[in-house]
Order: sequence, then C-alpha cells, then structure tokens
Amino acid sequence: KLVEGAIGGMMSSLDPHSAYLSPEQYKELQVETRGSFGGLGIEITIRDDILTIIAPLEDTPAAKAGIKPLDQIVKIDGVLSKGMTLTRAVSLMRGPKGTDVILTLRREGRDLFDVPITREVINVKSVKDIKLYDGRYGHVRVAQFQEGTARELREALGKLDEEAGGDLEGVLLDLRRNPGGLLNQAVKVADLFIDAGLIVYTDGRMESQNQRFFAQVDGTRGDTPMVVMVDEGSASASEIVAGALQDHERAIILGEPTFGKGSVQTILPLGSDSALRLTTARYYTPSGRSIQATGIQPDVVVGREAQVA
Repeated sequence: KLVEGAIGGMMSSLDPHSAYLSPEQYKELQVETRGSFGGLGIEITIRDDILTIIAPLEDTPAAKAGIKPLDQIVKIDGVLSKGMTLTRAVSLMRGPKGTDVILTLRREGRDLFDVPITREVINVKSVKDIKLYDGRYGHVRVAQFQEGTARELREALGKLDEEAGGDLEGVLLDLRRNPGGLLNQAVKVADLFIDAGLIVYTDGRMESQNQRFFAQVDGTRGDTPMVVMVDEGSASASEIVAGALQDHERAIILGEPTFGKGSVQTILPLGSDSALRLTTARYYTPSGRSIQATGIQPDVVVGREAQVA
C-alpha cells in the first residue's frame, strides 16, 4: 500500500492525466476501450485544478440525468473533489449496477446543486444515428472512438450510399459530445476522407514520442462535400479528426470551440497486472496547431440550441 501510494503521488504531481493504474484499474481501462464498462458514463478531466466533465456519453445514466460538458464536480457522495486525482474520482464514481451516487456540481450561472445518478453497466455504441436526409445527405454520429469505429463508420456510409441510390451528395459527421478514445481509430476515420498528407503528429521530449500519421489513397471516399459538427464536449480523438479535415480543407467545421484535450498518454505496463499512464507528448494538427487548451475553432460558430438536430 505504501509503495502504490508513493507511485500514485509521484504520478499525480506531473499533470492531471498521469496516474498509477492498480491491477483493477488497468483491467477496467482495457475493458473500457472495447466499449463496455460499469459506472455513470462520463468522461472527466482536471482543468484549472478542478474536476471537470468533458462530456457525458450518450444514452448513459449521466446523460439522462442532465449532466453537461464543462460541469465541475465539487463533491462525489459528499467527498470534496479538490486535490483529487482522476483515478480516485473514477474509482468513487464506478460501482455495482443499481447503486446510487450523488454528484455535487457547479455550472455556469447556477448555484451548487446535487444530481443523484444510479450506476449501470455502460455499453457504448460507437457509430449511431445513421440517417438520410432528402434522399441525398447522410448523417452519422460517432459517440466515441473505440475498437472498430472506423470499420463501423465505413459500413454506415456504405449503407447510406445504397439508400441514396449511389454516392451521397453530402456527409454530416457528428462529433458533438464525443470525448475521444483510441488514436488509431481517429487516424483511420480521418483517412476515410483524406487521400494524402499528414493527419496528425505528436511532439514530446523524447524522440520515441515523436510520431507522424499519414493518409493513404486506399479506402478514401472521394471528395463528397462534408460538414463536421463539434461542440465543447468534443475532445481528444474528435479534435484530431476535426483538425485534420479542417487543415486539409476537406470539411467545414460547424458548432462551438472544442474542449482542448491535446496531450498524449502512453500506457507503460508494470509487470503483468498494473501500469503507469504517463503524459508523453502533445497532439498537433497538420498545420502545426496544438490542440491542448485551445481546441479546434469552428469555421462556422453556431450555438448549442441551434445545433440540436
């Protein structure tokens, strides 16, 4: 316990996203990227030393309870969150299905308020809300980037092509309230629409953390006009996709400025059952813009109320 506590303290002193993952937490992380885990269904971070919600995942207890991006968590079941690590916060919010947790939140323009939420097993469907408008324009929502997202998106667009009687005349890619996920899936999704050039690159202190990801001609969906919808809950992998499509002038970015989560975490296994999650680099768009803190600025800014489709 002393050793684990010491490691956890050292990691938390670096930045909000670096952490020691106990065997149980490491196992949960591996399960989470496959799209099924227990809890409330929110993605959280620490911003300005305050536990902050990036976005609730769709169709989860948090979303149904009215949780919103940028809500600040002041207490978890009465425990003050000030100085709390992300790992500790997640452990308090996770629990058996059917049990309750009370979040005390601060939201701009409101006094502190409590939100009781009943935990459920969270099964995240990555690609959803597949719709065809006017027989010509396809809408697809990506809720989170997890294993198989790019393949599911390609299949969804193929079905919309068939419904449209051939190629679509326009694609609306909805990344609102998408908190991110797997980097390789973000690269593959961007690659569906870009046939050449840089998609994203990382820059870190060590040469081994400097990576560049390029688009390939194979599998690219031509030059169908595109609009990408984003909001303040679009983070990380969502920002990578939006930034790449914007820099390549492949799509119009519509909505609100994104969250600004542009740091890279590397999982370093410790033996066979525990690991370190260490921040090792930052993401940059093809033109060299850092995503961290600033996020992606839309080409067309539209308020949240007007974005509801």
